[in-house]
Amino acid sequence: MVSKKVKVVNSQGFHMRPVTTFVGAMGKYESDIKILSKGNEINGKSLMTIVAACIKCGDEVEVQCSGADEDAALQEAIGMIESGFGEE
Repeated sequence: MVSKKVKVVNSQGFHMRPVTTFVGAMGKYESDIKILSKGNEINGKSLMTIVAACIKCGDEVEVQCSGADEDAALQEAIGMIESGFGEE
């Protein structure tokens, strides 16, 4: 298992558009993807579960990846969050 903490930087947090992009990207990996936020463990491949977590701008989350392609999955997940999903 690999993990990394990151701060959410896009102004609207994890709303439907970035979450759709995130889930689509994570779906191509065999690894289990988890997002830890506010004491909750969230399935990183479940659109509705991530949206329901109400992750806002400025929140710190930890992304955990476990499986055969965990390093690549973590790198892409962290890159997407750090870039703000291409939003302002």
